[in-house]
Amino acid sequence: MAIEPTPQRRPGGRSERVRRAVLDATLDLLHRDGLNGVAVADVAAAAGVHETSIYRRWGKKENLIVEALLDEAEELIPIPDTGTLRDDLTAYATSLTTYLMSPIGTAFDRALAALGDDPASVHTRSQYWQARTARSTSIVTRAIERGEIADVDPLRVIQMLVAPLHFRVVMTHEPLTPDLPAQVVDIVLNGLKGGPEVAGSK
Repeated sequence: MAIEPTPQRRPGGRSERVRRAVLDATLDLLHRDGLNGVAVADVAAAAGVHETSIYRRWGKKENLIVEALLDEAEELIPIPDTGTLRDDLTAYATSLTTYLMSPIGTAFDRALAALGDDPASVHTRSQYWQARTARSTSIVTRAIERGEIADVDPLRVIQMLVAPLHFRVVMTHEPLTPDLPAQVVDIVLNGLKGGPEVAGSK
């Protein structure tokens, strides 16, 4: 798998520089070798730190992998705040589609789906998705607080939004077309109209 450039970030203090070096090294290994190809010893060597420093900060490899993946996702799939639910959902689905269309996004989505049911794999997969949905559900929560929609389960809305995208990548291997995010958003909002009403929708 080709390694895509890691986005550059401004350095902070020494602790942040060490954290950044470790996360970048982890992402490089993930991009090259996949989820099962990351070893703490290799991360430490690439980052120029001791293994004990990594274990002291992250506890175990799975925690490090999750933080690295979340860190990358935060940059490549930001949580929008445009002021309207439709625009927020569309922007989020568009960013997710762009990521999933990339070689790395496709590979990681399929790798996460293919993880086994051993405790370490379950922990990695669950921790990643729980953290991602905890952030993305804020889109729906803000819409509820604005009175744009009635009270709904934010997690269910986000699941309905992203499921068709992940399904194409993992299950059917269909292409993610540029118009797909807006189409999925319309379906989700129309579904909400069948229960809680979406303010201003037609």
